[in-house]
Amino acid sequence: MDLTSYLGFTRVNLLSGAMASPRCKLETLRLNDCGVTYEGCGALASALTSNLSHLKELDLSGNKLEDLGVMLLSPGLANNLSELGTLKLIGCGVTNEGCAALASALASNTSHLRELDLSQNSLNDLEMIMLSAGLENPSCRLEKLKLLSCGLTEGGCAALSSALASNSSHLRELDLSENSLSYLHTMLLFDVIGKHCWKLEALKLVSCSCTDEGCAALVSALRSNPSHLRELDLSKNNLSYLDMTLLSAAMENHCWKLETLKLKDCGITEEGCAALASALRSNQSHLIELDLSGNKVGNFGVQMLSAALEIPYCKLGTLKLVSCDITDNGCVALVSALRSNHSHFRNLDLSGNKLGNLGIKLLSDALENPYCNWRH
Repeated sequence: MDLTSYLGFTRVNLLSGAMASPRCKLETLRLNDCGVTYEGCGALASALTSNLSHLKELDLSGNKLEDLGVMLLSPGLANNLSELGTLKLIGCGVTNEGCAALASALASNTSHLRELDLSQNSLNDLEMIMLSAGLENPSCRLEKLKLLSCGLTEGGCAALSSALASNSSHLRELDLSENSLSYLHTMLLFDVIGKHCWKLEALKLVSCSCTDEGCAALVSALRSNPSHLRELDLSKNNLSYLDMTLLSAAMENHCWKLETLKLKDCGITEEGCAALASALRSNQSHLIELDLSGNKVGNFGVQMLSAALEIPYCKLGTLKLVSCDITDNGCVALVSALRSNHSHFRNLDLSGNKLGNLGIKLLSDALENPYCNWRH
């Protein structure tokens, strides 16, 4: 159920009462920007503790819950009758007392919580220390943690790193996007990821101000712990040619099973594409999806990538090149790859490029080729 209008306490109370009915089988409830307050949180917590509730996902993003609301909600998260596995509290004004309450719920051996999204809450060092106390508890079985745009500082990263070092056995996805991470931040985190996060499958660091040193530390960490990572998102970080060389070389490691790489708006040029093409040509690469949108790939960059796509070892099925300065000359190379009977291509996005009539005709003709497996 997805409700996006103002509800107020009375309506939330009625809704919570209905959730406790034996006839209610509701599993997902989204109440984004609905004017829910701390009073509504108390009613929802009561519903969660009912042995009749089937709710597995609750999204309260954009409501001014603040600490009191989270404190009222948290006992319901720790109750053994609650089946809630996903909680989203994006931009809810959570601070220290709210983090302490959530930590208590995470540390409970009766909590079913597996995904927590606290994005767009300003979390200082003290708040991260409190939250991390719950994360490092052996009873915490959190699999997805999202902390986008939380203003993480050096102390907060240190607390998170310590927690992950103590208890990372369940973590599958970590999203720290839109936090300005210094070199020291990245060194702390990446060292822990390399040594302890053996089951991490998705790492998202969009717009994190990664430097050459930070990228080198990340690649080093992933090389020491490559077997489970499937998705890496470094979009909106300014990646140099050296960064691209290091990253591409790592993809040629037979232990690295990376399948999705997102590098949107990273300032990648033709030289960076050459490094990526080398990785794609390797029979060790497992890459299935590559997103280079918003980079100055140009026709020459596309030519190098396209040549790699024709190699039998290349497994790439999705290529996104939105607004990459590609013209009809670049389409010639892509069409050659599409016509290859070795190509695994399924999805291609060329939006925002000046292809012209010739480019469109070339692509259209390629669609008629029996070896073309395009879906989108």
